[in-house]
Amino acid sequence: MGPPSLEIPRPAELQRDVDFWIRVYSEITTQQGFLHDEADLSIVYGTLTLPAAPAGSRPRRDAVSFERERWRSALRIAAEALESGVPTHSADAQRVLQLWGDKATAGRLRAATEAVRFQLGQADRFREGLVRSGTWESHIARTFERLGLPPELAALPHVESSFTPTAYSKVGAAGLWQFMPGTARLYMRVDDVLDERMDPFRATEAAAKLLLYNYRVLGSWPLAITAYNHGAAGMRRARDTLGTDDFGVIARRYKSKTFGFASRNFYPSFLAALTIDQNPERYFGKLERAPELAYQELEMPAYASIDAIERGLALDRRTLKDLNPALRPAVWAGSRRVPRGYQLRLPAELQLTAAEFADRLGGAALHASQVRPNTHRVARGETLSGLAKRYGVRLRTLAELNGLRVNSHLRLGQRLTIPDGASNSTSRSAAD
Repeated sequence: MGPPSLEIPRPAELQRDVDFWIRVYSEITTQQGFLHDEADLSIVYGTLTLPAAPAGSRPRRDAVSFERERWRSALRIAAEALESGVPTHSADAQRVLQLWGDKATAGRLRAATEAVRFQLGQADRFREGLVRSGTWESHIARTFERLGLPPELAALPHVESSFTPTAYSKVGAAGLWQFMPGTARLYMRVDDVLDERMDPFRATEAAAKLLLYNYRVLGSWPLAITAYNHGAAGMRRARDTLGTDDFGVIARRYKSKTFGFASRNFYPSFLAALTIDQNPERYFGKLERAPELAYQELEMPAYASIDAIERGLALDRRTLKDLNPALRPAVWAGSRRVPRGYQLRLPAELQLTAAEFADRLGGAALHASQVRPNTHRVARGETLSGLAKRYGVRLRTLAELNGLRVNSHLRLGQRLTIPDGASNSTSRSAAD
């Protein structure tokens, strides 16, 4: 196969979907949401302003449920009016009939009662993402140009993370490009020392390789971009099932338990994000993107603790953390060393050579091997909070060190890393 096409198609049959996502990204905030038809995104029944409560809270869930039932009721009333031939006095039902227009039949409206969906707004997040994107846009552009990818693909993090490098999803995707651990390990290092998903620079390079792979497997950018969400194998099945690589046809006709609303709308939402990214002033007025991050990368000549690097270079931990987000909690806790070969990111003004770096740290701080961490094998009935008390460490510290939530349930036999210097008021036989 030759070089990838640089054309990003905009199928006319997807425009109504693109327009919907433009509205989601630019008109309503995360304090609002649309009630709409799941299949026909031109049908937006109304806008709900959410209660002033935390995301996912009971008051918000109840407000959404109430509004969804309101429009289901309106659809039923409208269907009855069509069947009886008697006009309805319900304002909501009249709006339903107006929105559906010539497509309205009693059967279709009754079916639509099961397709009333709530979509949270994103305008505030999107605007913040536009500002943040300036930090990495030059690196993204250079990376994509080097691999011959369309520059427009740089808009994808707007959909994935709103250019939030610390983003975590409910299903375990992480970072600017929202890699799942399994996919990430094909292109990056993800373990107890490094999680390169959290490094926007390394993750960008991995995302470019994944997108190029998807394109070479599938042969078109709509399919390759959708595969970023649905997987290349899943999109190949969709293409082969319908016998077409026309994404407009696939989006409307392909049926699969796994090809749900998110996958079906991934490409239209990308086109919407790209449209806004190319002309942000039209949607948000004047804004200024963040400046490009200036830094120096220096390859670690040996293993070294983060404490030794801090002392040797006279740098504060916050600076090092901001520049090196891939380093895992075990490194910051001192249980693991920064690994040899790691591209350590430092403030641009330091301008150190490898020899100067080694000299600043001193030979005693440079090691030929990694620290073997203290570990604990989980016994029956043990909990994370109980182990935190046992070893005299903060619950949050122990959870973060092991990539867990503070309320995570532990598995029998699971191995946990214990911070260096932790005490143990009882026998440590379970750690062996």
